Amino acid sequence: MFELNDLRQTRFFQDVFEEGKKEGKLEVLEEAKQEVKLKSIPQLLTFGLSIEQIAQGLGLDEQLVRQAAQPKA
Repeated sequence: MFELNDLRQTRFFQDVFEEGKKEGKLEVLEEAKQEVKLKSIPQLLTFGLSIEQIAQGLGLDEQLVRQAAQPKA
């Protein structure tokens, strides 16, 4: 009978598994990039940049920039 362990040894499973790992790493990388951008917003505001300029420069939605610019309570 074909069992899970047999499936794991197939080339197809290994290829799909590796692709999934790569996609997961890319997601984490994209989330990290987004977090760095969001954390830079208060500093960019102190340089006199507008919300619109920051959004355009960082490639973010203006609403997201406005939310990140709000002081944390």
